[in-house]
Amino acid sequence: MPTIIIGAKVIGQKRPLFTDYRLPLPPDVTASGRMTLRDLITQIVLYEVEGFRKRQQERRLAQVLSPQEIEQGATKGKIDSGERDLQQEVDDDAAVSTALQAFEDGLYFVFLDDTQQESLDQTVFVSDDNRIMFVRLVALAGG
Repeated sequence: MPTIIIGAKVIGQKRPLFTDYRLPLPPDVTASGRMTLRDLITQIVLYEVEGFRKRQQERRLAQVLSPQEIEQGATKGKIDSGERDLQQEVDDDAAVSTALQAFEDGLYFVFLDDTQQESLDQTVFVSDDNRIMFVRLVALAGG
């Protein structure tokens, strides 16, 4: 299945916000490779919301950790065995709306294979192994 690579970073920081990951392209996009930036962002946000829900479900159960997992947690500064129900609800439409509004407000930029995308209604062409980079901007204090 064709996938695109998703990444994110913050201006002024060397480390990325998260490790790049692959997102499967929807079947209707795979054939033509065409979609609007709005649709692309929507697909990514919905994928992230689903991932959040899955992680929340996994955290509900207590886990038996291996010595390696304990060591990794200690290195990161937090050993987490789960067994928490935070009851955090996410509204899909609100999440998508917030992401699109943040783009409109200039809080982040989107680059498709090093080309900045400037309009939500702009048609973008995506294919296997395209790289989507979200660059979050940081407001300057006193500005």
